[in-house]
Order: sequence, then structure tokens, then C-alpha cells
Amino acid sequence: MSLFRTARRSASISTLGVFSGPERYLVDIKRFKSQYVQTKGLEAVDPTMFRLLRQEEYRQKSCLNLIASENVMSPAVLEALSSVVQKEWGVNVQSKTAMSGSNANLYVYSALLECHDRIMGLDLAHGGHLTHGYRKGRKKISKVSKYFETFPYYLDPKTGFIDYDGLEAAAEQYQPRIVVAGTSAYSRLIDYARIKQITSKVGAYLVSDISHISGLIAAGLVPSPFEHSDIITSSTAKLLQGPRGGIIFYRRGIKPTGTGSIENAIDASVFPGHQSSPHNNSIAALSVALQQALTPEFKQYQKQVLLNSKALAETLTSLGYSLSSGGTDTHLVLLDLRPHGIDGARLERVLELLGVASNRNVLYGDTSVKEPSGLRIGSPAMTARGLGSQDFVEVAKFIDRAVGVTKKLSVLAEEQAEGAGEEPTNLKHFLRFIEENDGHEMMLELRSEISDWVEQFTT
Repeated sequence: MSLFRTARRSASISTLGVFSGPERYLVDIKRFKSQYVQTKGLEAVDPTMFRLLRQEEYRQKSCLNLIASENVMSPAVLEALSSVVQKEWGVNVQSKTAMSGSNANLYVYSALLECHDRIMGLDLAHGGHLTHGYRKGRKKISKVSKYFETFPYYLDPKTGFIDYDGLEAAAEQYQPRIVVAGTSAYSRLIDYARIKQITSKVGAYLVSDISHISGLIAAGLVPSPFEHSDIITSSTAKLLQGPRGGIIFYRRGIKPTGTGSIENAIDASVFPGHQSSPHNNSIAALSVALQQALTPEFKQYQKQVLLNSKALAETLTSLGYSLSSGGTDTHLVLLDLRPHGIDGARLERVLELLGVASNRNVLYGDTSVKEPSGLRIGSPAMTARGLGSQDFVEVAKFIDRAVGVTKKLSVLAEEQAEGAGEEPTNLKHFLRFIEENDGHEMMLELRSEISDWVEQFTT
């Protein structure tokens, strides 16, 4: 918690430093007497965008948002974001604030490594993230794998947990300069102490990417990586409930290869290495979000996120669904759809048409990224809307019914494809079929029920 308090203080100082002297005031732009300043509102200047934003506002109010990486910003954070301000550990938010968590990772790699130095990260299909390095055969999908040499570590297929012994054996052979401890679709806790033992053994930096669980860490509800890591990166818009951006923490006293400190190396990597003008309004909004993270209300919210995720996982299990690793310790749940004869791409689209936001996700053993076996869902956004544990029992039942609808539509789509002489299992045909049959009775009934149910949580 103290590190997040340090970041909050740094963000506040950075925001104040934008202006000098008595000009530190919020200015009403309509008071500018200049022909060169547009003072009309959005509806008058760009009615098309105004209409699109109103449609998006309605969608958000009526949509059941289960995307694990999305959340809701408080009015205070939004107010700061739209304002004119557009020891052992250290963090300088002004120079360490990246435009996203993905950028923060790249800045750290560039600060610590030379081109083609080696990085190890959890394999994408096993719950890792693209920015931890991802390649498919010779094809380097992530640009991180283009700039650096990347090698994955994996889950134990028997348990669904990270295979730390396998990681150790691979690290001893591969000799990476960085090992990334971080995930995007892994519902269990990370043993940072175990990974630190491995990085110390092979002389590598431990970089912990806490983008998905930073709020839980700030609230003290899951183990903290700060005791063991050399560098910590995080996005700021997920469980921290801040604006979109990234933040970098670094351990003082570490010397990177060459001369100078790790602090100077990261500073230079952020600016002038990768970005220029700071987004001062985002820094101000982040300061507000970090202030909120110090409150009892924030901790209670994070507790409810975990309770809701548990309720979702337990109900889905009771309904006969398989979950990756058998459950969850965090804010997300990863469904394995293989026993149900459908894939994440089909279910994702059906849910979207029903007013439920989710995302398909690759699972270990998958051969297709476009038609993966998994569906990733999470509790943060709807917990912020006021849903409790019993409400997430209902959410699980909605998902179960959506799976049933997807199965029935898949059969109808295959019958139509066969009649037309097309490949019956073709994903494009299925997507076209459900677009044409969006008004199917079973779709309309469930969509109306979900929309009515969600709107009770709209103020």
C-alpha cells in the first residue's frame, strides 16, 4: 500500500508542475475571446460523433460487461481526466507513466536489454500476455519477439497451475536476462518468491506485470510482488479503476548493464526513448485513482470483486462447466468449452448479440487463435455497477442459457451450410447465419431478459 501512496504523491506533484505561478487554475475555455477557439458543444460541431456517443452510453447501461480487463472510473477520476490539466522503491509518475501497460513493458525491456537479449514469459495459450513475447513457429506475432529473443514457460497440464519446476529447468538452459511474472488469463496466484529463486539462480531480472491484479495487491488481498521483484509494471485502467495508462515501479540500487542507475535507464527509455509530451490530464486522473485506492471503500470493492468471481466460478461448476485450473483466486474465470462442443468465438458473438460483453481466449492445447476453446469472463466492471454474489449466480445462469442458444444455432447453421453445399463447421458461415437470424425467437427472448435485468443496476 505504501508504494501506491508514493505513486499517488508523485502523480500529484507531476500534475502541479504543469503550470507555473498563479496560472494553476481550471480555465473555462468559453471565456476565451478569440475567433480561433471553438466554443460550441459536441452536438453542434460533430452531430455524428454526438449520436454515436449517446448510442454507446445506452449500450453500456444495458450491457452485461464481463470483460475481465474492463472497469468503471469514478466521477472524480473522470472529472480529473477531462480537466484542462490534460527509499527502497521509487516511482516518478511524470517520467514513468506510459501510455499503456503494454508500452510500460516495452520501455522496461528497452531500458534493461540490448536487441536480441533473452526474455521468458508465460506462454500466451497458457494465460500469458502478448507483450511478454509471443511467436508461433518462425512467425513473431508480438513485436517484443521481433526486438528480443523470447522463450515461454508453461502451465502444468495436469493441474492448470504454473509449472515452476519446468520454468526453472528452462531458465537454466535458456539463460534469460528477464523473466516476466505476469498473466492476462490465469485465475490463480503467482508464487513470486519461487520465481525470484529462479531469477537469482540464472542472473536474470524479475519483472512482475501486475496489470490485472494491481487493485487486489493495493488492497492487500493477494500476495504482493514488491518483496521479490526488481521491476513492476502495471496498467492503470483495470482493477485500479484509473484512466488508461501504464506505470513503472523500480527497485533502487540495481545497476543495469553498463553505467548509470536503473532509474536513469527507465527514464531515458520512456523519454526520449519512446514518448514525448506527458498526458497531464491522465496523470491528474491517475493521482485521483491512487488516492481512492487508499480508502476503505476501495478495499471493500476489491473484496466484493473476489466474492463475485468465486460465486460465478462455483455456479458455473455446479452447472457442469470445466474451468481452467479448476477455479479462481482472482477477478477472472476461464471457461473451457471443449466438453460442450462449441468454441469461444461462437459463444463470444452470441453473447455480444445478447448484450453480454466477454472475450474468447486460447487455452493450452488449442491450435487456432481465431476459434479458441476458452471464454474469459470477470467480475470487476459489474461489481462496480453494484452486483453482489447472488447476482453473479444469475450471471452464470445467463451464460449457461447462452451456451444452449449457441449450440442450437450451431446446428441450424450447419444444416443451412450443408444445404448450400458449404463447409458446415465454417466460422464465417456461422457468424453470417446468426447475423441474419438476430431476430430469432430464442435470441430475442433472452436478450430482452438480460437487458431488463441489467438496467436495474443503472442509476
